[in-house]
Amino acid sequence: MLFDALFLQLGYNASLVAIGAGFLGIAAGVTGTFLYLRKQALLSDAISHATLPGVGLAFVLMALVGGSGRFLPGLLLGAALSAGIGLLCVSALTRRTRLSEDSAIGAVLSVFFGFGIVILTVIQTMSTGRQAGLESFLLGSTAGMLFNDAVVIAAGGALTLLAVLLFRRPMGLVAFDPEYAAARGFNVARIDLVIMTLALAVTVVGLKIVGLILVVAMLIIPPVAARFWSDRMEVVALLSGLFGGLSGWAGAAISATAPALPTGPIIVLVCFGLFVLSLFLAPGRGLLAALTRHLRFQRRVHLRQGLLALAQGQPIYERLTLRLLRRAGLARADGVATDEGRARAAKALRDEKRWELVRSDPDFAAAALSYDGLAGIETVLTVDQIAEIDNRIGAPREVTS
Repeated sequence: MLFDALFLQLGYNASLVAIGAGFLGIAAGVTGTFLYLRKQALLSDAISHATLPGVGLAFVLMALVGGSGRFLPGLLLGAALSAGIGLLCVSALTRRTRLSEDSAIGAVLSVFFGFGIVILTVIQTMSTGRQAGLESFLLGSTAGMLFNDAVVIAAGGALTLLAVLLFRRPMGLVAFDPEYAAARGFNVARIDLVIMTLALAVTVVGLKIVGLILVVAMLIIPPVAARFWSDRMEVVALLSGLFGGLSGWAGAAISATAPALPTGPIIVLVCFGLFVLSLFLAPGRGLLAALTRHLRFQRRVHLRQGLLALAQGQPIYERLTLRLLRRAGLARADGVATDEGRARAAKALRDEKRWELVRSDPDFAAAALSYDGLAGIETVLTVDQIAEIDNRIGAPREVTS
């Protein structure tokens, strides 16, 4: 059944939801990249919570004029207006008061969310509000999604993605270095407004599928996971969109395999699973890569200390050091150096004396900065410089071919 769901063979409604969630995930991942790089991740939380009063007021207004209170485009428009007002409030509090941005965000999201809960409670007392189903906007709900709803969600995600592609260069420049962007003539405040507007659009579009509480995860988790894999903004944005789209598509498919599985939380859990995989398996920043680098460094330290001990005729008590020397063919089981081990030990001791002179001589101050106890001196100094040092310390010259 899961295979059928993943390949859109589980029915019309399940296919609609998977396609819409996939478009939403791509748009959210790419848009969230700029929020993450701009260090405004918490702003997406304020936007999402600020949508709730707009949803409730839009329902009430449409119900009063005799229309369908559950008309999705009208609800999303109300959510967008409400979130926009919330953004203006955050901006005003940050610029006109002494409140920091995170304090302003916390105040706005809590007040707007509380106001939205009050409106939902009032709606439940209305004759038309008991079956409104507006609580689905909290955690998302795709049951009974119509074709028009899926079109609205997919089109909104596609338009947001197109806007990101058009503004990606100025947004990337502002995200990395706003001072340099301002010096280049870019209006940083206006570009920040574009980033916030795109985040607002993704949040509003994702209310139906993920819900206002969890949509922030779609904006933040994919770029955080993608950041483990690359240092280039374009690659991070591409991977973020890929992770977001895969999370939306796979999460919607998994939730379609059982009627009791909620779509929004499953999408977020799939997204978190991709984050965990990135955390452990990314070749540059992953935990396994970091552990591998640490073990390699530890091995180099033990070999270096073991060679110095062999050169000075000292016994080796550390089992790991002796085991590494044996594996490298530099020492026997009793700790006595082999022929290759004696040569390597003499070289290590000679390099140590060379480094002592380099670190104490002001003429080699730049080279001394490269000393870490492990770096070969021939990787830092030229052959002539090494020969000069050997003459000063009275060391025998190495035979070079």
